[in-house]
Amino acid sequence: MIKLQVIGNLGKDCVTNAVNGKNVINFNVAHTEKFRDAQGNQKDKTIWVECAYWTDRTGIAPYLRKGTQVYVEGSPEVRTYQKSDGTTAASLTLRVFSVQLLGNKGEGGAPAGNSGSGYSASSGSSYSPAPATNDISEPVDDLPF
Repeated sequence: MIKLQVIGNLGKDCVTNAVNGKNVINFNVAHTEKFRDAQGNQKDKTIWVECAYWTDRTGIAPYLRKGTQVYVEGSPEVRTYQKSDGTTAASLTLRVFSVQLLGNKGEGGAPAGNSGSGYSASSGSSYSPAPATNDISEPVDDLPF
């Protein structure tokens, strides 16, 4: 099995569909790398990954909005297709096993009241919010050191 991990921002809001009685959440993630070319000029290279998340746990869908930063893990596929000008092109597609919200970018993130960070969903586990940092308390210890 080949596993691909991507951290990036959603290019648009997700779309949830029902296909043959199963739910699929479709979204795309952009990952931009910065580098210097041979002349020392700063350049950006953006790779788009089309994601298909087949799951019955669609509770994460309202949070998958344009600009939201996510961590996505799944199995990659490369698809080739004919462009309108007749040339062949390729796209990277990911069959998602798990997705985790990392935050939002400006106005395009999670619904009001949530930063979006700490929420995750995966095919084999239950969907539940992670505790906020102020909800975590350390045990009180009697030791003086």
